[in-house]
Amino acid sequence: MAARVSFDHELELLNIDLIKMGSMVENAIESSISAFKNQDNEAAKNIIAGDSEVDDIEKRIETRCLSLILRQQPVAKDLRKISTALKMITDMERIGDNASDIAELTMRIQGDHIYTSVEHIPMMAQIASQMVHDAISSFVRNDLELSNATIQRDDEVDELFNVIKEELVDILKKSADIPDNVIDFLMIAKYLERIADHAVNICEWVEFSQTGEHKHTKIV
Repeated sequence: MAARVSFDHELELLNIDLIKMGSMVENAIESSISAFKNQDNEAAKNIIAGDSEVDDIEKRIETRCLSLILRQQPVAKDLRKISTALKMITDMERIGDNASDIAELTMRIQGDHIYTSVEHIPMMAQIASQMVHDAISSFVRNDLELSNATIQRDDEVDELFNVIKEELVDILKKSADIPDNVIDFLMIAKYLERIADHAVNICEWVEFSQTGEHKHTKIV
């Protein structure tokens, strides 16, 4: 009984770390778009520097998970939950990298800002950030319904990416002298699309933690 109480406590600490890491990458997404919108190079530098903190907490969670497996020897559902956490932190670390990539592109953009002409980028960022939040919440709350709803939102992000591509084509037709900026804007939208994809990956592992199935294939 005491061992189970200790194990449950360790799982709760794991959840707390996952929520913290999730909050860090959500803030990185929002800050990167704010820096992009305001052409704030100083903020962009801070986002890039802060990526190391995401890497640090990823290592801490990884250590906690491996310690739980080795010391507690969990079985069945508990083992799936810990395995899912290990998969999740890889996607969250990549989300942090994508936010840092957006910050780097922000620092590259030169000349007149065409942000106001690409109005769907912040909307795309908002949905992607919410997907990350909901994906992590679905794991902590064991909420398959929320996980499935989050996966469905990926279609919204894909649709917005196509809209942004059309907007950028129109901008290029009107201002052929800014091809580099247009490419950078397209890459920012692509990174947001990848962030949403990582959120979907997390949700698919949440399904595994609850059912033992991953992408409709029974694993354990």
